Amino acid sequence: MMMQQLLRRGRVSVAATVTATLQRGTAATSPLTVPSRMFSSSDGDLVLLERRPSAVAVLTLNRPKALNALSDELMRQLVERLQEVDADDSVCAAVVTGTGKAFAAGADIKEMNSRAGYPEVRNCNMLAHWSGVSSIRKPVIAAVNGFALGGGCELAMSCDIIIASTDAKFGQPEIKLGTIPGVGGTQRLIRAVGKSKAMEWILTGDMISAEEAEKAGLVARVVPAGAALDEAVKVAEKIAAFSTPVVQLAKECVNAAEETTLSEGLRFERNLFHATWGLEDRREGFQAFIEKRQPAFKHK
Repeated sequence: MMMQQLLRRGRVSVAATVTATLQRGTAATSPLTVPSRMFSSSDGDLVLLERRPSAVAVLTLNRPKALNALSDELMRQLVERLQEVDADDSVCAAVVTGTGKAFAAGADIKEMNSRAGYPEVRNCNMLAHWSGVSSIRKPVIAAVNGFALGGGCELAMSCDIIIASTDAKFGQPEIKLGTIPGVGGTQRLIRAVGKSKAMEWILTGDMISAEEAEKAGLVARVVPAGAALDEAVKVAEKIAAFSTPVVQLAKECVNAAEETTLSEGLRFERNLFHATWGLEDRREGFQAFIEKRQPAFKHK
C-alpha cells in the first residue's frame, strides 16, 4: 500500500519504490563487486561488456544502487555496446542482464521529470534512442533477474528471447504515475500476450510473476532464482554455433511476421529462404546432413 501511495503522489521513481520495498523485508547488503572476468573502459560505465570465448557477449546493466534504473546515458551506452557487438565478427549472440536485485526496475523518473513540458519532450524526441536495441541484427537474449518494470519490461521485450528467474517480476506501472508506456509497452505486450491481458496489465499497473508471464507467453522459460544468466548464456551459445547469416535471416523473418499480413510474410520468408542458396553455410549444412556428420559453418 505504501508503495502505491508513493507512486500515486509521483514523488519517487519506480526504482526507488522497489528499493523501499526490498529494504523493509531484507537487511542492507554490501555493494556488489564486479567479477574480474568483466571489463569496462572506466569506473563510470553503466553497461559492462564481456566477450566470452564461446562467441557470446554479455552486457550487464550496472546501476545496482538504483536497481538499474534506465537513464538516458545508460541506454545510450547499451545501444552503443550492442552496435559494437553487432559489428564484431567474433560475437554471434548477446545476452543482456542486470547487476544486483533487478534487471531494470524502470526508467529514471527523476531524469524524465526534469523536462519541463510537452514542447521539450517532443523537441528532443524523448526515449527515441531506446529503439536502437530492437535494430540489432544478431540475436539478443534478456536474462531477467528480479524486477523488470516499466522501461525495464519494455527493454526485455525489445530483446528476442526472455529467460526469467522464478523471482522475476514484470509490469507496466506507468498508469500509477499519470502517464503511459513510451517505449513499446502498449505495442509489444499486446503482440506477446494478447489484447485482454495486455489491457489488464497496462491499465492496472499490476506486477506479474515470472510464472504468469511464462504462461501468458511473455517469457520463453522460467529457471530457478539466480540461474537466469547461466541459462541465457547456454541458449546464446547454442544459437551462436549455427550460421550467423542464417540466424540473422531467421530473426528478420520472425520479426517481420509481427508487422505484415500472412500473405506478405509468407512471400518475405520464401524470398529469404531462397537467398540461403547463396550461402556456403547452406551448402555445408545440407552436405553434412547427407554425410551424417556435424556441419562446420564458416558464417558466410
